[in-house]
Amino acid sequence: MADDALERAVRTFLEACGRDLDHPDLVRTPGRVAALWRSQFLEGYTMDPAEILGDPVLGEGRTDLVVIRNLPFHGMCPHHLLPYQGRATVAYLPSDKLVGFGRLGDLVRCFTRRLTLQERAANDVADALVEHLGARGSACIMVARHACLSIPDDKHDAEVVTASFRGELEDRPDLRDRLLPSL
Repeated sequence: MADDALERAVRTFLEACGRDLDHPDLVRTPGRVAALWRSQFLEGYTMDPAEILGDPVLGEGRTDLVVIRNLPFHGMCPHHLLPYQGRATVAYLPSDKLVGFGRLGDLVRCFTRRLTLQERAANDVADALVEHLGARGSACIMVARHACLSIPDDKHDAEVVTASFRGELEDRPDLRDRLLPSL
């Protein structure tokens, strides 16, 4: 993505809104917005889940469930270009490969820092764990607050919960229920 193209697009948007780009508050806004979008809302497009989950550690025995909770994330709704933010729980049933806990947070970041729906990001995380780690099962549960829900409709306390389960976690309600937040 060309740096100057994104900055030009922001400039054009502000001009279309009737804003004076020579106003002291707006002089550097196109560059700041472009930099913020590249680093915070579009960074995931430069990340590769296979690379994030690459170089796993071989397990020394069967591990029944690996869970990491409260992974912070934020994303950008592709329908309104408004942000959402929340926390994710990521779980997997390893086959013979284990991955560092920090990499699970990186995987969430990979799929949420894109123009994507929360539901799709949860699906992508769960799928990547099966595809790239060979996990026997995986799950991603995301709880978030969406500006596109709270701003126009004043639903400020509304939380969106999405959950994706794959493999054995899809078939085992005993494990699935342990992962879901109380609703």
